Amino acid sequence: MALRFLHTADWQLGKAFGGFPPDAGAELRAERLRAVERIAALARERQLEAVLVAGDAFDSNEVSDRTLVRMIEALRGFEGPWIFLPGNHDAALAHSVWTRLRELGLPGNLVIADRPQPILVCADRLAVLPAPLRRRREATDQTGWFDSAQSPDGAWRVGLAHGSIAGRLPGGSDAANEIPAERAERAGLDYLALGDWHGALRIAPRTWYSGTPEPDRHKDNQAGCVQLVHLGGRAEPPKVETIPVGHFAWVRREVELVDGGCEGVVTALETLPAEDRRCVVALAIRGVVSLSGRRRLQQLLSARAARLHHLEVDDASLVDEPTADDLDAIDTSGFVRVAVDRLRLKAADPGDPERDTARMALRMIYLDHLGQGD
Repeated sequence: MALRFLHTADWQLGKAFGGFPPDAGAELRAERLRAVERIAALARERQLEAVLVAGDAFDSNEVSDRTLVRMIEALRGFEGPWIFLPGNHDAALAHSVWTRLRELGLPGNLVIADRPQPILVCADRLAVLPAPLRRRREATDQTGWFDSAQSPDGAWRVGLAHGSIAGRLPGGSDAANEIPAERAERAGLDYLALGDWHGALRIAPRTWYSGTPEPDRHKDNQAGCVQLVHLGGRAEPPKVETIPVGHFAWVRREVELVDGGCEGVVTALETLPAEDRRCVVALAIRGVVSLSGRRRLQQLLSARAARLHHLEVDDASLVDEPTADDLDAIDTSGFVRVAVDRLRLKAADPGDPERDTARMALRMIYLDHLGQGD
């Protein structure tokens, strides 16, 4: 008989977002709990039979009791079994979020998979084989026991693990808590649900990362999704539907200015993938800009930052190149013009050790002259 469930991981509830202003960080934290509510609603609406959480439901074992209680409240939208695997951020230590949850009192449908033994749910039609982490970094493969694990005849065998598939993750990612790429085949699994990589990723027909349901970094890795897994014919690979559930769009844009103006930045900000208030933007600007262009750029970024959820600008590689019109706008005579001409010579000389200081001084004089320096 067919079986359908949700595979999710890396909720990172309680994540601090310390690099953000307090209001923006608080909203990012709150949205992670709302993502759990959306997962519960999705499981209910699709009439699924279980939700499997492949590690790192919490950002650490030190999250507040308030976070634990809010998570339990967020689960109420789905009455089927929730199976939670301890990951590297919320490892099953002697005292952990999992022991604290048990002390608070667990709902009957919340299962903590903190022991390497089969868990039977869905009227024994689903045998979940968990590989819980008991420390942040395990020295040995925790999924090895899957190969010899017994399960009832006719039950679907689903592995639940948290770690890295060596050599298979983009960008040469760290292979901590290594899991063999062929584990599903070795253990006769119908599906291997993985956590740790924060984007949706197919490793093999029966092996998937779900990614985090709410993005938390500027990386193009299909974050913000869950996997709806349909197990049908025994000889067929599972049907996996990647479903977006995230709210915030974390966007990285790189712009090179070449004509002294800031039109490239305007274009980059006009092509964001979501409405402004949902965008967390990292903008890197390089190239050259005139002093008038720099002024327009600052005005543009200030106005747009107020509309975005957060805007982080890196303009360390953006160089001021004053034009004749820029300098004429400062002063046309007197000692100010003499100083400006001297600074201009320094700013234009690649060998002058005070070149960068001269460029900054010209910018400050220009902005101050136009009444923008206060």
